[in-house]
Amino acid sequence: MNNLQLEIESILADVGQQHLLAFMEQLDDEQRVQLLDQIGQIDFEEIRSLFANESSDCDWSELASRAEPPAAIALGQGHEKFSRDEAIDCGEQLLRDGKVGMILVAGGQGSRLGFDKPKGMYPIGPISNNSLFQVIFEKVLGYSRYYGKTIPLFVMSSPATDQDTVDFLTLHHNFGIPADDCQVFCQGTMPAVDRQTGNLLLAAKDRLFTSPDGHGGMVAALQKHGCLQTMQDRGIETIFYGQIDNPLMQVCDPLTIGYHKLLASEMTSQVVRKSEPLQRVGNLVSIDGRVQIIEYSDLPPQYAEQTDEAGNLKLWAGSIAVHAFETSFLKRVVENDGSLPFHRAYKKVPFVDEAGNLVDPSEPNAVKFEKFIFDLLPFAANALAIEVDPADGFAAVKNAPPATTETAETTKAAMVDQHKRWLNEIGVTVDSGVPVEISPLFAIHEKQLAEKMERGGIISEPTYLV
Repeated sequence: MNNLQLEIESILADVGQQHLLAFMEQLDDEQRVQLLDQIGQIDFEEIRSLFANESSDCDWSELASRAEPPAAIALGQGHEKFSRDEAIDCGEQLLRDGKVGMILVAGGQGSRLGFDKPKGMYPIGPISNNSLFQVIFEKVLGYSRYYGKTIPLFVMSSPATDQDTVDFLTLHHNFGIPADDCQVFCQGTMPAVDRQTGNLLLAAKDRLFTSPDGHGGMVAALQKHGCLQTMQDRGIETIFYGQIDNPLMQVCDPLTIGYHKLLASEMTSQVVRKSEPLQRVGNLVSIDGRVQIIEYSDLPPQYAEQTDEAGNLKLWAGSIAVHAFETSFLKRVVENDGSLPFHRAYKKVPFVDEAGNLVDPSEPNAVKFEKFIFDLLPFAANALAIEVDPADGFAAVKNAPPATTETAETTKAAMVDQHKRWLNEIGVTVDSGVPVEISPLFAIHEKQLAEKMERGGIISEPTYLV
């Protein structure tokens, strides 16, 4: 028995987790080292505290009773201090000056889509069949070319997707983005614990069960992998943030970036106007002057259904997980390690029982711990919401049939509809039922499309403009 094993045994005895080494005699040397190293990285006091902290969960009903709509730029409207044109000019200047970077959260797998690879590899182009990665990478590259300045791209993977992501992007040469301008960084993990006892679970005799620590783990991962330092070295002031499953995302939108900067916001969130009170989106609200998210599952119906004097939903702003951050704010968050709390989630987690058998539970048996990026909102100065039209900024792909919402089919249809509107704006008629797709390398918005195509004409067969 080596010194490391003796040390780990002592730690586990102190915290009552000796079961983790129950199968050591059945493991080879390499497996023993792997398990001991994994256990040695666990902060058992943190896990104990998180498990014991269930009673401190929020009283969402009490919070919702005090919730008000957030400070927001409504769709098509300006601000009392700055017009939309002024905001766009400001955002475009920041892009021309090379002050903007992009974070793409891409740690998820496509399991809900029936796809056993990273979700970013999922083919979503209505005609091109391009992957989610290609669509969004080419949007970043398209903006870089349009404004004549590099937009560094930081892609967050997870342990389950990291190698496949790196291999896929390497194979495709980052879809045209130079290697120096694209960094893949892996988020951290947290162990899951038994719901009744708080004991850590074994995924196999030689391995703990761990899962990604949530999109809120991005902040610590940026610091760990040197991304924040890279941003600082390259003079990046503002970071645009989005998730891989939304190909309609308005990547590096000048209007959002401009209002974010002009109104001195440290964190700005794009939102959509909810179509129904209980829509399955996070609710962006203001409570006691601080902006925060109340998840749809935590918002009691009586508050979700409240209306204002005009009869519209009072809590109308649905989050679409698209944000702009000041890099100085992210740096401050890193220095204040307690800024992002962990959330508890009750899940079904396969585990190795005391007899060494792999058990696949039928009911939630475990607690997972995750951080959420929107928990930064209450800490951000002048947190702001920008309303976008979902037809122009939000079409997430999450579900496989028989689901009828947020499927590949609905997302592809939304992409086609958007590109038809762009063509119609310059007088091009697209015959009914004919799909069209516009590559971001051809045009990133209607304005560039108008610069590249003559007005008028008819499209009568499936067309991919690239």
